[in-house]
Amino acid sequence: MLEKLKALEKRFLELEEKLSSQDVLNDPELYNAAVREHRELERTVSKYREYTCLIKQLEELSKLASDEEDAEIASLAAVESEEVKNRAEKILDELRLELVPKDPESDNNVIVEIRSGAGGEEAALFVGVLYRMYSMFASSCGFRTEPINSNETGLGGFKEVTFTVVGRGAFSKFKFESGVHRVQRIPETEASGRIHTSTVTVAVLPEVKDVSVTIDPNDLEISAHRASGAGGQHVNKTDSAVRILHKPTGIVVECQDERSQFKNRDKAMKVLLSKLSQIEKSKQAGQIAEQRRSQVGTGDRSERIRTYNYPQGRVTDHRIGLTLYDLENVLNGKLSPIVDALAAHEAEELLKNAF
Repeated sequence: MLEKLKALEKRFLELEEKLSSQDVLNDPELYNAAVREHRELERTVSKYREYTCLIKQLEELSKLASDEEDAEIASLAAVESEEVKNRAEKILDELRLELVPKDPESDNNVIVEIRSGAGGEEAALFVGVLYRMYSMFASSCGFRTEPINSNETGLGGFKEVTFTVVGRGAFSKFKFESGVHRVQRIPETEASGRIHTSTVTVAVLPEVKDVSVTIDPNDLEISAHRASGAGGQHVNKTDSAVRILHKPTGIVVECQDERSQFKNRDKAMKVLLSKLSQIEKSKQAGQIAEQRRSQVGTGDRSERIRTYNYPQGRVTDHRIGLTLYDLENVLNGKLSPIVDALAAHEAEELLKNAF
């Protein structure tokens, strides 16, 4: 591991020299690539340099601690040596995490789809609860959300909600949300006070940055229709909502958030490109279907990644066995304790294969 860190420091120094080169300064593409790589290495190299300084300090303290002529200095050096050793070990642990292979899509924006599963209107209502939770979480991370499409039910719930989370690192924060979310609570309409169990499915797709998918216009069936739901006269009088069918795969994407049909079409195409990109990466449509099933399953109650239990104020993430009795705060967007624990677990798993 230390050899790898030494090599990264050498590369960092090469980049610093490169950034002062006139040839690179005159080429915007080369310059931006060098700046980006330099920025990515800066944190790791800084920690590595701190670690090497502590190791040198530890060597000097060890010599002082073994000084038989001055017992007082030796005693003080031994105490300080222990402190420095602990700091060095902590930084070494941090460096191990720094060397965990980075997900190339971590910095991407994300497209989130929330759909009601088992449980009828209760599930539809919980779609709205999760949409609010994710919007508040995104805001707390410095991201912004942009609605794409929603399909409301009569009692204020949603059959589905699709939106984009925009901001550097959005995918790294939201990628763990894919799967079936189970809710246990007493519906307001339940006179006997029985607890109902419902499910909602969440799919998280990284938004495509460098589009590597080519779409034949003849493969698309694009239609415009009037938006549904709240919106006053605009909803009733304009055919601004857009529906796109990709005939080879059967993927259907809709967007009705914008007043402009052109803007809705642009948003819908972004969603379609992201979905087709996932298929392209998997090489076969059958593999992406299996990948999607592993994300959202069938919506059955038994296929769950997380449970929100209202009577006990409890949230449990079943993948890592984490339980928090802090439901209200979680639903108000304070998801960091869960997301951070999932990220740490992922890093530990990756570390097993990293060295």
